[in-house]
Amino acid sequence: MELIEIEAGQEAGLPGGGKGLVERLEAAATLLERTLGWLEERQRFLSGEVERISATVETTRREEELLVKLEEVERELMELRAAAAGGDSLPKALQPLRRTLPSATAEMLAKHGIGESAVDVRTLDAALVGLSLEQRIAVKSQLRRAGAMV
Repeated sequence: MELIEIEAGQEAGLPGGGKGLVERLEAAATLLERTLGWLEERQRFLSGEVERISATVETTRREEELLVKLEEVERELMELRAAAAGGDSLPKALQPLRRTLPSATAEMLAKHGIGESAVDVRTLDAALVGLSLEQRIAVKSQLRRAGAMV
């Protein structure tokens, strides 16, 4: 290797066989390799930073969307509470669809002394003792739909 270096130096007309030039080139190559390694490391670091910033921006957008939805739900809840506290009737969507009992159910309850007003669950259970489980469930669901259960 030295022979090649010396010949290269002599051809270039350098004193000492060009050994100094080769050493400087090697040193420069080493520095370039280190610099390249540093740049690659820096690039990886910056890529990670960009990904974290992107994730933060996306998270922030999602949080903003959720905050808007939360505000809407809170506004609706306040309206419903105000309507309930003000004595207003419930919104149409929350009102029971049926307010009357089937005549057979009303007759059966009347036989047991249960009237048109709200029905106490214990009194109702006592009145429905003679019915099958399915029939008791049916009667209770009818009373709930009619809004007659306490």
